[in-house]
Amino acid sequence: MKILQAIFTIYSLVIFAILMLVFALFIIIPVLISDRAGNLSFFFIRIWARIWSGLSGFRFKIHGKEYINPKQPYIFIFNHRSFFDAPIIPIAIPQQVRALGKKELSKIPVFGWVVSKFAIWVDRDNPESRKESIPKLIKFLQKGISIVVAPEGTRNDSENVLLPFRKGAFKLSIETGIPILPFAIIDADKIHKRGSLLLSPGKVKVYFSKPFYPTDQHSIGELTEKCRNRLEAIILSHE
Repeated sequence: MKILQAIFTIYSLVIFAILMLVFALFIIIPVLISDRAGNLSFFFIRIWARIWSGLSGFRFKIHGKEYINPKQPYIFIFNHRSFFDAPIIPIAIPQQVRALGKKELSKIPVFGWVVSKFAIWVDRDNPESRKESIPKLIKFLQKGISIVVAPEGTRNDSENVLLPFRKGAFKLSIETGIPILPFAIIDADKIHKRGSLLLSPGKVKVYFSKPFYPTDQHSIGELTEKCRNRLEAIILSHE
């Protein structure tokens, strides 16, 4: 069984690399022209992700897209349990987005170069690095571009539903007035299990919540707790 899974993983990663090479310039050139042209980049990102997913037997079911106003920027937050979350995000979110990314990913050939145009690289063990990312995130929000943050700060490899949340995204929401929109990714860790390098075909479900609009009455701690409770409830009700 492990041999078949290893063969499947090699096959899927080869397809991933070939498609990345084919679509790289189509993805990169529009966003180099302007941030607004980034919508065209995401059109090609979604084509790349869907072709790769289809050829690899990865399926998706998205719920709650009606909560997303395409003309409204959001701070999207999600539960991070698998590296497979990355290709799910552009498929699930019908907007162009920018995301915080682990700086180690920037070293992956081609992939790191492409993703660097859409990610803000952060050393998550370095508080100064996280602090420096905030003005960059604000710049994109001011342009009407949504951002995606994993408030757990790292991949959740524990048995807990969620790790404790870092408060940066919620502080940013209160300071800018941009709503927080939680979404749960279910079963991504069955496609790429923690502690394993192997992939398996399967189905991932995504559930978007109603957004939280910050008010003057919200403290950072209160907004953090409300969003965490909502995300945890979604996960527990659909696992």
